[in-house]
Amino acid sequence: MRDYLLTLCVTAAVTYLLTGPVRKFAIATGAMPEIRARDVHREPTPRLGGIAMFFGLCAGLLVADHLQNLNSVFDQSNEPRALLSGAALIWLIGVLDDKFELDALIKLGAQMISAGVMVAQGLTILWLPIPGVGTVALTQWQGTLLTVALVVLTINAVNFVDGLDGLAAGMVCIATGAFFLYAYRLWYGYTIEAAAPATLFAAILMGMCLGFLPHNMHPARIFMGDSGSMLIGLILAASAISITGQVDPDTLKIFEGSTRQATHAALPVFIPLILPLTIIAIPMTDLVLAIVRRTWKGQSPFAADRGHLHHRLLEIGHSHSRAVLIMYFWSALIAFGTLAYSVHSASMWIVLAITALSALGLVLLLMPRFSPRAPRWAEAIVPPRYRRRSRVVEPEPEHGAAAEEDRVPVPAGLHGSTAIGHRSRFSDRRKAGTPS
Repeated sequence: MRDYLLTLCVTAAVTYLLTGPVRKFAIATGAMPEIRARDVHREPTPRLGGIAMFFGLCAGLLVADHLQNLNSVFDQSNEPRALLSGAALIWLIGVLDDKFELDALIKLGAQMISAGVMVAQGLTILWLPIPGVGTVALTQWQGTLLTVALVVLTINAVNFVDGLDGLAAGMVCIATGAFFLYAYRLWYGYTIEAAAPATLFAAILMGMCLGFLPHNMHPARIFMGDSGSMLIGLILAASAISITGQVDPDTLKIFEGSTRQATHAALPVFIPLILPLTIIAIPMTDLVLAIVRRTWKGQSPFAADRGHLHHRLLEIGHSHSRAVLIMYFWSALIAFGTLAYSVHSASMWIVLAITALSALGLVLLLMPRFSPRAPRWAEAIVPPRYRRRSRVVEPEPEHGAAAEEDRVPVPAGLHGSTAIGHRSRFSDRRKAGTPS
């Protein structure tokens, strides 16, 4: 565990330290696209945050290769090299897209090629443990097609959810935390060496997200762009593929009997299909709804719009920060709820806790106007928006109608506060320093 934590910390530190210089580089190279109709930010913000995240990935793999307890992952498996090859290709395409806005079909082809590069080096799904059926071996073509499909879906799901400051990085970090605990339990608790690569990938992915989040929280100083969202989506898919299609459920040897009975009985303990899918449950739901919505309107499935889940949260009245926190909550509930069920499936308390938290999440969704206020003793350590406001009595105008005549209407524009909130229709035209 100490080696994994060291790898995570090094990855986070490298990503965090490089994000500042990368931001200056993005500004210098003009990687600051104009604000689009579907965007929620009001000022041009540089992209290319994926550059820092990619170098964080390289640093994490380099450190892990020199640690005694993790070096065996590189000696006994080719999966880290396969991941780095596919990540380098998808990252390069993402950098070009952040700068030159590539066509959607070009990016789709690059995603498929990146998945094919990983498959060619051994990172593929070999079999599927199906509950009630047993372990189903896949042919080479079946494994390749399933692997490519999972990689492409995961990349686009993460890319679609990257619409608010800190949303994609935070959701992936939370879900990957649950996945790390799950993979580490298989590797350390059941001594399954095949789960070690997935555990390492999850630790590095958490470090990349944690290192980038301080720069990406609202208001974001830099966006990860497609170079970052497609990169973390590919690593997420690689982790799920490694532990889903590479670990044989028969190696657990928990139950006696046939393979079919063992697979069915071990389902709560070893969930090779459900947990990896819960990591991308919310992004995948958003992806499916976006495809259905755009197809229903006669648009291309790749046409951008403002109908994503995070956009809907903003439309019903939630603030930017609260919408992100709500998405964090549901991501954590799905991922850690599944993890808890896999450990103690017979406990009714887990089911009751998940039900109660789900009800709490629905209440939060229905209270967009609620503004929490911190107690007075904690006002010094919380952001200003959570402090209690003192009532200020505005002085009455001295001349009444005369003062109204001195003010003229100001047309609404797209700059300053008129673009984001309420502003008075009148402005005092008297120059500063003149007597009243």
